[in-house]
Amino acid sequence: MRQTKGLDGRVLPALPYCVMALVVVTEVLTPTGFGLLPLMSLGPAFAGLVGSKRRTARIGAVAALLCVVLAASDGTLGRRRVYIAVVSVAGVTAAGLLAVALRERRDAELASVRSIAEVAQRVLLRPVPRVAGELRVAVSYTSAVAQARIGGDLYEVVVAPGGTRAVIGDVQGKGLEAVETAALVLGAFREAAHDEPELAGLGGRLARAVDRELEGERFVSALLVEVPTGGGAVTFLNFGHPPPLIVRADGTTLFPEPPRYALPLGLSEHGGDQPLPYTVGFAPGDQILLYTDGVSETRDGAGDFYPLAERVSLLKDPDAEAAIERLRTDLVDHATGPLHDDAAMLLLRHREA
Repeated sequence: MRQTKGLDGRVLPALPYCVMALVVVTEVLTPTGFGLLPLMSLGPAFAGLVGSKRRTARIGAVAALLCVVLAASDGTLGRRRVYIAVVSVAGVTAAGLLAVALRERRDAELASVRSIAEVAQRVLLRPVPRVAGELRVAVSYTSAVAQARIGGDLYEVVVAPGGTRAVIGDVQGKGLEAVETAALVLGAFREAAHDEPELAGLGGRLARAVDRELEGERFVSALLVEVPTGGGAVTFLNFGHPPPLIVRADGTTLFPEPPRYALPLGLSEHGGDQPLPYTVGFAPGDQILLYTDGVSETRDGAGDFYPLAERVSLLKDPDAEAAIERLRTDLVDHATGPLHDDAAMLLLRHREA
């Protein structure tokens, strides 16, 4: 993708000049009166694709001048075909200038929307602390929507009394409704994470907040994590979310499953069991990768899922942020194109590593 963009950045600006040069050569080599001069208007036509209005007008003027010079060189200056060619160049140049003006206005509107999205991102997905309690933290978020910075995936890390708590989740659906739901879950988590002494109580607070607001219209898969002060263990509470990946100091991996599966947040009216907290050892040198299904369900051109467990070697970098960026890059390369779903990853490392 980056190579394609780089190629376009070199080819498109040069295309008007190449086209006009080709018309000049062809006009010189063909018999007089062959009638290729109107093709000179292709120069300003392609100029409108990139660049400014001044550049488009300059290329249009060069195209008109070339028409006059070629006509004078073969003795046809003053004939009808020359006037038609010059008028064609002028008309296409005017259309190109209008296209450039519309493109520049659209780019300005897009820049404004992006700035608003960046503000929304800072409010919704605040930067996580690089150090939180017993943990070193790094995060990665890749939106499936072109040019978007936020979507339906969510994450947060909070240093609470007694330990560090984290959440990662995936809102059902897309668009502004998904963003609003993500904001609801994050707001409830940030408040309850400091108040609830038990992880199960925190999960209950989230479930009630989501049930009250969504009324069964949407749901949110979520995984809550708690690492107590002093470390040694990590506790999970899973609401229908993909299991975490734990990478031990010796490189072995495991995906700890909950003792019983529970429905995502927002579906309590359908019954089902409530999630049970479960604890796994967490020693110096261990890492925990939390992720959404946009990671585990990414497919390559052959339809194969991303082999997350096989790529844990990418997390060996001592810098947590560099490690998770290497994993994100590998995920995008595996997809061989735009991701079909948002992909969020939260990497938690034992500080004593």
